[in-house]
Amino acid sequence: MHFPHEGRWIRPCRARLVLLIVTVYATGLVAQTSAVADTTIAKAKPKKAWYESFSIRGYGQVRYNRLLETNDQLKCEQCDRSWGDNGGFFIRRARIIFGGYVHPQVYIYLQPDFASSAGSTGNVAQLRDWYVDAGIDAKNEFRFRIGQSKVPYSFENMQSSQNRLPLDRADPTNSAASNERDLGVFFYWAPRRIRERFKMLVDEGLKGSGDYGVLALGAYNGQTANRPEANDEPHVVARLSYPFEIKGQIIEPSVAHYSGKYVVTSDQRSAGVKGKEDWTYDDSRVLGGICLYPRPFGLLAEYNVGRGPEYNPATDSVETRNLSGGFATATYRFKVKDHVFFPFVRYQVYEGGKKHELDARSYSVNDVEVGIEWQPSKNFELVCEYYLGDRRFEDHAKRSNRQKGQLLRVQAQFNF
Repeated sequence: MHFPHEGRWIRPCRARLVLLIVTVYATGLVAQTSAVADTTIAKAKPKKAWYESFSIRGYGQVRYNRLLETNDQLKCEQCDRSWGDNGGFFIRRARIIFGGYVHPQVYIYLQPDFASSAGSTGNVAQLRDWYVDAGIDAKNEFRFRIGQSKVPYSFENMQSSQNRLPLDRADPTNSAASNERDLGVFFYWAPRRIRERFKMLVDEGLKGSGDYGVLALGAYNGQTANRPEANDEPHVVARLSYPFEIKGQIIEPSVAHYSGKYVVTSDQRSAGVKGKEDWTYDDSRVLGGICLYPRPFGLLAEYNVGRGPEYNPATDSVETRNLSGGFATATYRFKVKDHVFFPFVRYQVYEGGKKHELDARSYSVNDVEVGIEWQPSKNFELVCEYYLGDRRFEDHAKRSNRQKGQLLRVQAQFNF
């Protein structure tokens, strides 16, 4: 059969079909060439340098403690050296923190403080933390921390002062280690989801202690941070805790224990004070604690008992004596627009020595603190705390020294 004008429309259609096939083929070829080029570029792109994974952050604290003061002889050396007579405006902390992964299983952490004291000189730089976390599995659920870091004993000791509500750590638990740190090796284990929960409790402003594992084991010098070992026997520590989530609330019970031998060195003794021939004393404690994170009501309570060096004014000597004490801090978290408030109250008691102070100074503490933390932004906080204290703190120079008093304390903190 013959169709008129067949050549007029078949030939153009064939031409268009050929053109379409060529266009599709060329487009595919270009796309394939582009994909190969992208892959080549991706392979050629250099890996991120280890230092590019580091973060820099920090915080500072400025205090004034002399408002409404009723007794300028009421002091606490470990708490805040600007308490009492001759105290004024005071830089309590000036921290810069460097940290990051140099390998998927190797994390480096460095924290100096530029507001430390050395004798009568203040605001000198001193090392706080310098350690490496070495993971031994791909998820870093098992890891070793090597270097100078916080001793995993008390929740409040491990909690950063950037997050803590009361201006100073409680005497009963903080007397376990000056600056909360020492040089040693610590093993931490926690499942990944629990590590993420520890992180969330800090990131969401719920006053978490940080990630110190569900199980912690360690060995450390025992003479406290930035001091050399003074005997051949390291301290050992163990801690077990778990943050349970129950109907939107998170509650974390914990138990801990440490033991070792502590040496009261010559620079920690007054001339004429008596003690053991080698000045070496048993140093051990056991602790129980519980934390209810503020959603919105919060509670932190810890109590410990043990034995350690303590000055005895009756014999004018340093002896191994029993110690005991604890604290409870209650708070309530609420918001007004973008402003966050934490009103709080803390009560603490302690009977025992402070091994790192002069002559292992003997203490009796019965304190109440009432305050509020105001956060107008994440970068600034203001804390006002009214303190009611009853303290006995005695050494060779002051064998009878009990002081009572009240004062209003104010702290401004900036975070970056």
